[in-house]
Amino acid sequence: MAAESHQSTYNRDLFPHWITISGACNTRETVLKRDGTSVVTDSSCAATSGRWYSPYDGATWTSAADVDIDHMVPLAEAWRSGAWAWTTAQRQAYANDLGGPELWAVTDNVNQAKGDQDPTTWKPSLTSFWCTYARAWIQVKWYYNLTLQSAEKSALTTMLGYC
Repeated sequence: MAAESHQSTYNRDLFPHWITISGACNTRETVLKRDGTSVVTDSSCAATSGRWYSPYDGATWTSAADVDIDHMVPLAEAWRSGAWAWTTAQRQAYANDLGGPELWAVTDNVNQAKGDQDPTTWKPSLTSFWCTYARAWIQVKWYYNLTLQSAEKSALTTMLGYC
């Protein structure tokens, strides 16, 4: 465990995100297709219809405009926990990681309320998702060798109690 640092130097632009993944599809569009059901896209890969279930609040949406792609461990939290020392290429890989539990399609205003908070100050409203959330958070932090603060560990331990 280590204290967070470098808060004042964080800038979201330091994490190039929503890069092209395949053809005309960027990371956001790829996650919308991955996490949605019956997703239809236009020639530029924008989702024109589909259904998305948000595991944070249990809501289902039929418009992609109502869905944000959440970074499980927010970019600013990653920065404060060690990403400040990464190269731009490492930060880009993190911000667009489709291989682990980092990116989630969720209700837009719920994601906006979460902002850059960690589990000490924000948890999904669905306690039935707390176990999955805590495990995903820990997996992302571990995989990317990001630090964990003691209050964060305590909050995660509480959430793991729902497993």
